[in-house]
Amino acid sequence: MATLNFSLPDDLKKWIEAQVAAGGYGNTSEYIRELIRLDQKRKAKERLEAILLKGLETPSKEMTREDWDELKRRVTGRHARKRQARAR
Repeated sequence: MATLNFSLPDDLKKWIEAQVAAGGYGNTSEYIRELIRLDQKRKAKERLEAILLKGLETPSKEMTREDWDELKRRVTGRHARKRQARAR
């Protein structure tokens, strides 16, 4: 695990220490990691919402059996590639 050092104003340092003391976190590093994870989730949700909005703005057509088969093939292939990459 890598180490990252940074400076904080006293009031932010006290805030973090208070959150750790209030429970749920073993130390300040756990609290900061959780904040970063939450930010990652928030940004992923924003990206998904942007993609969905773009899809809503795109003219639609009725899906055929071939369209559904192609979509299933692409999604299945994408997930298989991700599983292979994680297995390495």
